[in-house]
Amino acid sequence: QVQLVESGGGLVQTGGSLRLSCAASGTGFSLGVMSWYRQAPGKQRELVAGITSGGNTNYADSVKGRFTISRDNAKNTVYLQMNSLNPEDTAIYYCNTVLRRPGRPWNDYWGQGTQVTVSS
Repeated sequence: QVQLVESGGGLVQTGGSLRLSCAASGTGFSLGVMSWYRQAPGKQRELVAGITSGGNTNYADSVKGRFTISRDNAKNTVYLQMNSLNPEDTAIYYCNTVLRRPGRPWNDYWGQGTQVTVSS
């Protein structure tokens, strides 16, 4: 059973930084695109950033220049470095990945979510 275990959320003041981590536990699988999504109260879940296994990245316009996504393929881990945080970044952040076992189709996996709160 594969699990995505997130860490690094918390409370920070405006202008501060946080680093989120998400590790895929288990063995015997390949990871495709790894992404971070977020969902603020009363809003839909939105894509924050994604990274392919080859290191190509994409970002939501609202976080470009402030957030950096990276991954360590040897550790099956994806990171989100968040700088210059503002209250609009307050949300639950979810890790997502597509994963495949040999001979099986790609499947979608989600982490449990980690709360990020930015105070003004």
